[in-house]
Amino acid sequence: MERKEVDMIDEKVMELLAAVRDGRVSVEDAYERFRDVPFEDLEHTRVDHHRVLRKGIPEVVFGEGKTLSQLYDIVGSFRQKDLDVLVTRVDAGTGEALLARFPEGTYSGDARCFWVRRDRPAEGKGMVLVMSAGTSDAKVAEEAYVASTFFGNDTERLYDVGVAGIHRLLGNLPTLRRARVIIVAAGMEGALPSIVAGIVGAPVIAVPTSVGYGASFSGLTALLAMLNSCSTVAVFNIDNGFGAAYFATLVNRL
Repeated sequence: MERKEVDMIDEKVMELLAAVRDGRVSVEDAYERFRDVPFEDLEHTRVDHHRVLRKGIPEVVFGEGKTLSQLYDIVGSFRQKDLDVLVTRVDAGTGEALLARFPEGTYSGDARCFWVRRDRPAEGKGMVLVMSAGTSDAKVAEEAYVASTFFGNDTERLYDVGVAGIHRLLGNLPTLRRARVIIVAAGMEGALPSIVAGIVGAPVIAVPTSVGYGASFSGLTALLAMLNSCSTVAVFNIDNGFGAAYFATLVNRL
């Protein structure tokens, strides 16, 4: 969540206090509203509305493993407070159901994400570039792209530029050089982040994907390769596009 949204929350708190002072809102009613400031207890979930004040970025909901009813409650908790919300790992059926309940939202099957975000100009000090080694890595890259955009970054894509055809990467050097932070999603042998980090000065965030044949061990081979990079990259967990976008946002705000 951006500084403007934090300021909006502060403004709402001040408005509520003024309403109590002027007698337009009772002390009891104000107390009930403030009870949800640190978190809102939904019985099955404790929604951390206070996180945006501590971190500058709101809580993001991991959708996988949650029932549709739970997601209705969680997303509704954000929307009742007029807050933006991002849910990751959302399958197509759940995404369509969330859209029906919250038509102001957006669902991307490619990213497996549902979100509600008001239109605001991009913030951050530069462009975040999201790259994928192959088309098969695009779902992880798309999660990173959607999350980065949701967090307020000017974000661009550059997909299918892996090491099997290095000329595809070298043909896009001007785009790489414009980026302030680069996220690279790669499966198989996981070599692309090391190459990118060796030819640009921007920080490179590597995301191993679970794409590959048997000895890729569902992304473990790419993960170990990235951890052993001699080009100095930051490495996130397998398929964790959201985490990479979160970290890229922090870097882009420095």
